[in-house]
Amino acid sequence: MASTFRCDIVSAEEEIFRGDATMLVATGEMGELGIAPKHAPLITRLKPGKILVTLPNGDQLDFAVTGGILEVQPQVVTILADTAIRAQDIDEAAVRAAKEEAERILARRAEPMEVAEAQARLAEVTVQLQALERLRRNMKH
Repeated sequence: MASTFRCDIVSAEEEIFRGDATMLVATGEMGELGIAPKHAPLITRLKPGKILVTLPNGDQLDFAVTGGILEVQPQVVTILADTAIRAQDIDEAAVRAAKEEAERILARRAEPMEVAEAQARLAEVTVQLQALERLRRNMKH
């Protein structure tokens, strides 16, 4: 049996995932991080990006997060995400509509607060679209 660690992914709204994992890949502030069993303890901020969790049976779960905190302890890896969603739960039509709206706001050079909100929303939907693309690629194999 492969060595594992417990992985918890939670957002402000709900628990997204809790289970055993053999590997976790996340987008940290300084780049991609790979976390394996017995990884050294650490805490780092996450950028908008992907979280890939490899389960003991070899399956991978793909999540899109908008940022948060990653904490590695000896037996547990915890992700406290600003928002997180499983790739298969993403509503593509809604994400594309949100992307178009954010791009419209940025194109018309709105008020600074509105621009900041549009930039944050654009980053969020871009991460979700990338997760959908990864999901589609993996389904082809």
